[in-house]
Parts: sequence; structure tokens; C-alpha cells
Amino acid sequence: MSKNSNVKVMLPAAVERNLRAFGEHIHIARKRRKESLATFAGRIQVSIPTLRRVEAGDPSVSMGAYATALWALGGIHFLGELANPEADEMALLQELRTIKKGKRISS
Repeated sequence: MSKNSNVKVMLPAAVERNLRAFGEHIHIARKRRKESLATFAGRIQVSIPTLRRVEAGDPSVSMGAYATALWALGGIHFLGELANPEADEMALLQELRTIKKGKRISS
């Protein structure tokens, strides 16, 4: 089995759903802008088959292709915020638990 096939098999269902939704959103945004597959593929410097895979939410397409599509649609500012440590609620909760445990021990 190829490496790309393994990526598809090992995806959590939530990741697969969200990638498909992301691809669909890219597809709708391109259509709303009345850009053909060829025009948009040229702007983001990928082949038409690759753009079709992006719009299908294919996980084996490079993150660079998705990011460039986002950039071409004017949404690149969202990308940098996706894993922003300042908005990482799980890490914040873990830090708070650690601090609270430390206070109980030293009290």
C-alpha cells in the first residue's frame, strides 16, 4: 500500500469530514468568483487534477496547495491562527490544573 493510501486509511472521521468541508468551501468560493478550474489552478500553481483533489478534500494533497488556495481566496490570515498557542484552550486548562495542584501541595 502506498504512503498516500495509508494517510487516507488512518484519518480520524472528524478530520476526514472537515477536510471534505474545507475542500467544498474552496470549491464554492471559486465558483462564486466565477473562476474556471483552469484559471484557478493556474493562479495557485497546481494542475487541474490536483485542484479537483483539493476541492474534494483529499488528505494526500500537500498543505501548501490548500494554503495557496486559501491565499488566492483572500483567507490566508486564518491559517496562522489555526494552531495559535494563545488560543490553545486545552493547554491552558492543563497549565491551570498544574498550578492548582501545586498550590494544594504547598498549602
